[in-house]
Amino acid sequence: MISLRPADQRGEVDIGWLNSQHTFSFGDYYDPQHMGFSALRVINDDLVTPGAGFSTHGHRDMEIISYVQSGSIAHKDSEGNIKVLSAGEFQLMSAGSGITHSEYNASQTEPLKFLQIWIQPNALGGTPGYQQKNFGQAEGLTTIASPYGENRGEKGGETGGEKGKEGGGFELKQDATLSQLILAPKSEQVYQIEAGRNIYVHHVAGQLSIEDNPLIAGDGAKITDMQAITFVNASDRQATSLIFNLP
Repeated sequence: MISLRPADQRGEVDIGWLNSQHTFSFGDYYDPQHMGFSALRVINDDLVTPGAGFSTHGHRDMEIISYVQSGSIAHKDSEGNIKVLSAGEFQLMSAGSGITHSEYNASQTEPLKFLQIWIQPNALGGTPGYQQKNFGQAEGLTTIASPYGENRGEKGGETGGEKGKEGGGFELKQDATLSQLILAPKSEQVYQIEAGRNIYVHHVAGQLSIEDNPLIAGDGAKITDMQAITFVNASDRQATSLIFNLP
């Protein structure tokens, strides 16, 4: 079954320096029909004005992923990480037993647009962690985060990910895989799904359809009880989506 989450039906918060579109209930936005999906708790589509941002605040027991679509993030945390994330980069901050951090638009002249994603871990506590990388723009599926990380083996396709690739991406404290899908114009991609797995698609850019369901930027889709889905890009432009393979 495929259940669509149209971009224009998301919750919205606009406080001047921040405009945020919430896929799931978050902060002052509450919708009992959209409280998360499996271990996926938050997808916030944030637009931050130049020089503004989130002052120092704390998290614990959450896997927090940021994906910069345009602009750059100035990041600083209590573990001593002082970083700048540029457009195209991903960051995974494992809050573990507790971490504080701040996130600001690193530019005084250009806006910042990024996705903030929260995934609930399958183990509480532990040492906080930080990972950052640009995974490039290769066509097809690229693993961004998985329980295995870059250096631990995973049989290709076991969780619906890239066929024939060992591991890949950040090490995530959950039985979940986040992949980036980039489809060239006039192309398609079949995605296999193991029994019992739940899939969430957040569409980032371009035009895409999933089993004849069209998606535009910001749209989402919950996918359950299916063995495979086919992504189709019938347009003349590249299309990009994030795919969450969840327990």
